[in-house]
Amino acid sequence: MKVIVFGATGSIGRLAVKQLLTDGYDVTAFARRPERMDDLSNPRLTLAKGDATDAATVANTIAGHDAVVVTLGAGASRKSTIRSQGTLNVIQGMHQHGVRRLICQSTLGAHESWANLNFFWKRIMFGALLRPVFLDHELQENLVRASGLDWTIVRPSAFNDKSPIGRFKIGFGPSERRLTLKIARRDVAAFLARQLSEPVWLRRAVGISN
Repeated sequence: MKVIVFGATGSIGRLAVKQLLTDGYDVTAFARRPERMDDLSNPRLTLAKGDATDAATVANTIAGHDAVVVTLGAGASRKSTIRSQGTLNVIQGMHQHGVRRLICQSTLGAHESWANLNFFWKRIMFGALLRPVFLDHELQENLVRASGLDWTIVRPSAFNDKSPIGRFKIGFGPSERRLTLKIARRDVAAFLARQLSEPVWLRRAVGISN
């Protein structure tokens, strides 16, 4: 299976690429500066340079792939709409080239999972400091849900760099309160990769957190 990862040089995207390669997939890493992945020497890895806001480049690069993983992020920007704009271009490119499987990383707190958050995340982070970023995640999810594709939305809680434990809560409802609201980046990447072979969450949004 040939998989393309958008946002491949981000903290989750890079780990997702590594995990997919480990799992035996042929992987295309799409990013504005794919040379940042030159240290990942693997014959099954292809580097693709491009901007996710460039619809034509996105569509052309999707051609020939079997699945798409979106891990787009805006770095330190609090106003970027790269997640929604880039994901819309991905969706259109997938339709253009007949690619069906889409796995999209969003965030815990989006839509009905808002109830899972604590005061700090509701009022300070997503309520004030990261409000535009949060709203862009929600728009991104709306686009994915309306895409008509075979999608899965993954909603991780806040990332940390602790060693992955492989055991975390999955698919909890909005009433779940016993969450640390943290998860290791490598656990997120591994879960994203698993969605290509485990259709349990097909056309569903799934929260993951310790």
